[in-house]
Amino acid sequence: MNQNLIEKALCTIKKGGADFAEVFYENRKSSNLEMSMGKLEKVNSGTIQGVGLRGIIGKKAIYAYTNDLSEESVLNACKRVAQAINEKKDEDVSINLQREKTENISPILFFPDEISKTDKYHVMKLAHEGASNYSEQISEVKITFWDYRQNIVVANTEGLYKEDERVRSRVYISAVATKDGQKETGSVGPGAGMGFEFFNTIDVREAGAEAARIAVKMINAEFAPAGKMPVIISNKFGGVIFHEACGHALEATSVAKGASVFADKIGQKIAHECVSAVDDATIPNAWGSATIDDEGHPTQRNLLIENGVLKSYLIDKLGGIRMGMPSTGSGRRQNYTFAPTSRMSNTFILPGKYIPEEIIADTPKALFAKKMGGGSVNPSTGEFNFSVREGYMIENGRITKPVRGATLIGKGYEILQKIDMVANDLERDQGMCGSLSGSIPADVGQPTIRVSELIVGGRN
Repeated sequence: MNQNLIEKALCTIKKGGADFAEVFYENRKSSNLEMSMGKLEKVNSGTIQGVGLRGIIGKKAIYAYTNDLSEESVLNACKRVAQAINEKKDEDVSINLQREKTENISPILFFPDEISKTDKYHVMKLAHEGASNYSEQISEVKITFWDYRQNIVVANTEGLYKEDERVRSRVYISAVATKDGQKETGSVGPGAGMGFEFFNTIDVREAGAEAARIAVKMINAEFAPAGKMPVIISNKFGGVIFHEACGHALEATSVAKGASVFADKIGQKIAHECVSAVDDATIPNAWGSATIDDEGHPTQRNLLIENGVLKSYLIDKLGGIRMGMPSTGSGRRQNYTFAPTSRMSNTFILPGKYIPEEIIADTPKALFAKKMGGGSVNPSTGEFNFSVREGYMIENGRITKPVRGATLIGKGYEILQKIDMVANDLERDQGMCGSLSGSIPADVGQPTIRVSELIVGGRN
């Protein structure tokens, strides 16, 4: 899209009565390869290109999109937005866009669209070997390789005109162990905001072996006991509980509607004083990072909780209008077919003062959730339910037998208050986060933490 057409599009929406108009252009080259038991079963690659058009009037927004970038098609879509707003202005509207250069925070060495599928296949093959050779109990191994190179332009009636480029690469490994007709699955999914050079920073064979190790350990484990007990949650993907049970409730998407347990709680103590947490999209080459958000605002490090006190929400343009607060650079979307909304990027609990061994030794009896699985949460109530992918019992301050089938059940605002020990071993892990504006890359993370009491679902 040339700048002249972008200006015409913004003027068309503005003349329809919008207080604010925005154009989001995207060109994305992506590839997706799937392997099962060492055989490449699917190879998809392609380019998507299109433009999203938004008009905001008051506290409401109208959104349209098209993949036909001809002037006629784009302006027709703009006219539909203007008609939906239905507050036509007779005066002339002019837009003076100011191109602002941004320096990309995530340098790329080898762009994924310049790498052969053969090279990507070799990465998958190494991961498969690491998993399939781990144990005779491994009955199934699946590998997914995913990458993309996305170029965007964001422009609006406030004169903003910015461009950005995002690159992501990831390999996801799933291994299934079988015993006596039962199955357990282990998985790992390392990724980064990097090009093909990412696979020189990790050992994919070792990653495959790790997925298999989890599956084998759990297929040979007893079932976890049920009841209320302390739970120690390990670092890295353990942060998915904070992400799901607390992070979503701090997004303007729910806060602006009053549909969050944390609405109107800025400055109030919502967690134990040992808990501090941030959302930071400025970490170079991290999975959830970007130079600007999908509304053109510079990304930033947002301190969400400090020593138990709520300090900030995650706010996009529309959420900020509804809340009377500025954007925190948190407007994100899956692609041009989605209107942006407030989303997390790299969200994690900050390190505490203990080493993990101290926390374990201080705990007479507990469940140790070494690896978390998926779960669900209701942002309005904070209620959550998460599976434990890899678990162990702690007895007399020591990790003892492995246990499987455990689930953690509780409420986000309660778990924040019951975190009473935080270790110093912060690490992050990668996942895909789904919400109103689609599925986006997001880092989760934390140090090892202890929750003084949680409901554990298992077998008595």
